[in-house]
Amino acid sequence: MNHLGTKLIETERLILRKFKMPDYKEMYDNWASDDDVTRHITWATHKNMDETKEVVAKYVFDSERDNYYHWCIELKETGEVVGSIGAFRLFEDLSLFEVGYCIGKKFWNRGITTEAMHAIIKFFFQEVGINKIEARHDTKNPASGVVMKKSGMQLEGILRQAGKNNTGICDSAVYGILKEEYME
Repeated sequence: MNHLGTKLIETERLILRKFKMPDYKEMYDNWASDDDVTRHITWATHKNMDETKEVVAKYVFDSERDNYYHWCIELKETGEVVGSIGAFRLFEDLSLFEVGYCIGKKFWNRGITTEAMHAIIKFFFQEVGINKIEARHDTKNPASGVVMKKSGMQLEGILRQAGKNNTGICDSAVYGILKEEYME
């Protein structure tokens, strides 16, 4: 594995980059303060902008590590910060990353998250050299599974009552893609 950290990645419509401190304002406004966005994820809705500022400060600090992969999703056209994506669990011995994402509600259903997923999958397989990428979603949030499918991932199974998010204990749909599948 060739750890490279949160490298700048550009796609047709997006810039995936490290978080910067000023991003906390748009993070709070666009997704962190929205109960609809945070319903099916593991961290609670932010109650105020100071909470988001603390979180972004941690992201900025952590982004200096070469084994930290967490991108801010910025729209090229407007420069607006609309979400985040990254590898949140790394299993070095398996050469496996578990990825996750979050995007503001007003940006749903535009292919933004799928575009970002394609970019990080390519980066992880071609540049970092990992063997497998996994992602999970609450089965009550099928839109997240659509992103995984459109990104080339396959449903590997449903883990009953194996997850916990802001709705409580939930069933988790697990998706995965192997490097050999990606390279075909």
